[in-house]
Amino acid sequence: MENDIPLKDIILPEPVGWWPPALGWWLLLVLIPLLAFLLWRLVKWLRRKTAVKTALKQLKRIQQDDSLAIKQKLAELSILLRRVAISTQPVDKVAGLTGKAWLEYLDQSLPGQPFSHGVGQCLGDLQYQPDEPDNIDLVALFRLCQQWIKKQR
Repeated sequence: MENDIPLKDIILPEPVGWWPPALGWWLLLVLIPLLAFLLWRLVKWLRRKTAVKTALKQLKRIQQDDSLAIKQKLAELSILLRRVAISTQPVDKVAGLTGKAWLEYLDQSLPGQPFSHGVGQCLGDLQYQPDEPDNIDLVALFRLCQQWIKKQR
């Protein structure tokens, strides 16, 4: 062993740093919040679409049901509009509204004041009156309710 060459120690490379992250991590950082937002919007859109579609079917059922008296139709319409409002808006914004405040809320979606001062007035408290109402234009009222339901977001 005459030619023994002293060996040098193994030199390890520097550890790979965590910064800057690779391109894949940057993509994940952007895509995950974006996908979460898009999923949230999709769920919200589907919920609204389903609520509106179901409400329009219910509205048609109420309109075509000849076994209901006018007061019963008014009560059913009021319940239907409230259900749509609760399913498309925050509950605390809509659930406690009654009377004039409820009609003013309904007016917000349509031009003019068709619920406060128009044919929609009867949805305020007429269904609670002891006498059967006789001067209500049900065709115009159902058309107004249909327009309101379609405008909901």
